[in-house]
Amino acid sequence: MAYDIRLVKIVTGELTIGKYDAEAKALTEVAIMQTVPSQQGGVQIMLLPYGYPFEQEFCGKIEEKHFLYVYSKVPQEITDKYLENSSNITLKSGGLDPNPSSGIIL
Repeated sequence: MAYDIRLVKIVTGELTIGKYDAEAKALTEVAIMQTVPSQQGGVQIMLLPYGYPFEQEFCGKIEEKHFLYVYSKVPQEITDKYLENSSNITLKSGGLDPNPSSGIIL
């Protein structure tokens, strides 16, 4: 099944990713994207369930009226990691921790 995966900045300024439900006009199974400084001086991106730490699963929804900006393209690597961790299905091999409760670092 093909999903409409969207990368969205919401009115709070947070960067989120999820499956867009056109009927509900909402982003579902929402994850928040956070940047984490790396030891090499750059940054890494981490995906966490939006409701973390109280929700360990990718769930919940954010209505379209709270979208500030919808990115026109979502990088394939981010889409793949989001789908792997929201569905627990591996799309391609990688060395990242598949446990969503610990976050996903890209």
